Amino acid sequence: MSGDFTPGASPGPTDAKIPTVIAAGVDIVYRVNGTGAGRGSATAALNRMLRRRQTEQASGVRKVHAVRNVSFTAYRGEAIGLIGTNGSGKSTLLKAVAGLLPVENGKIYTDGQPSLLGVNAALMNDLTGERNVFLGGLAMGMSREQIKERYEDIVDFSGINEKGDFITLPMRTYSSGMAARLRFSIAAAKDHDVLMIDEALATGDRSFQKRSEARIRELRKHAGTVFLVSHNNKSIRDTCDRVLWLERGELRMDGPTEDVLKEYEAFTGGSDKPAKSAKPAPKAVAVA
Repeated sequence: MSGDFTPGASPGPTDAKIPTVIAAGVDIVYRVNGTGAGRGSATAALNRMLRRRQTEQASGVRKVHAVRNVSFTAYRGEAIGLIGTNGSGKSTLLKAVAGLLPVENGKIYTDGQPSLLGVNAALMNDLTGERNVFLGGLAMGMSREQIKERYEDIVDFSGINEKGDFITLPMRTYSSGMAARLRFSIAAAKDHDVLMIDEALATGDRSFQKRSEARIRELRKHAGTVFLVSHNNKSIRDTCDRVLWLERGELRMDGPTEDVLKEYEAFTGGSDKPAKSAKPAPKAVAVA
């Protein structure tokens, strides 16, 4: 389960480091219908749902362990990279921290409201970019006055209008990169307790990536915590001072960016290449 927590008030040398996210022995399990589940009428499907707990095995439902016994503590002011080969559980873990997925075992505690880029913005394809700026800002808890004050900055940051007045067009006319840039720009317009970004810096040209990285550094200065999922190790190096490496759902390493990336690149055989073999990964280091 997930929930809020109050950082400990007892005096001591650790008071300077304020926890924002604590994951304690987290397991996340997906249930997938197998070939034995069968098909039928809506009534039959409803009956199967009602009997799911008793008949999972008989109906062909299998469990996929996406995240296994993951524990870590994130602190205010940190920018933390999440790396791992495809299917390692990075995005799944962020969704659980955001409260969008339940955990099977363990607990996730958060101080403040986590915001997962692209979800909290709640953008709608049939609305114009302009309308979505207001919709996304309201979804994040900003007032209309705050959105109006920051509107021009949001549009300029996104670069949506660099080649035309696209902000007045429906978002369904945008490329995937344009939509991702607008989502990031809306999310970055507000200071967040915990901001989670999933591959946002992979979109756009180098100029937009630099603006994004600079904005993440600003968010950190305002006492927030930033999580960044990316397959671009350069973005991780430029943005993060700590990295969590997930592999097959397990936390393999947690430490300073350069230390973890060095081991990860040795594992994958290159700075941004997928792993070609299942050779053993290094043992996990102590989690802060």
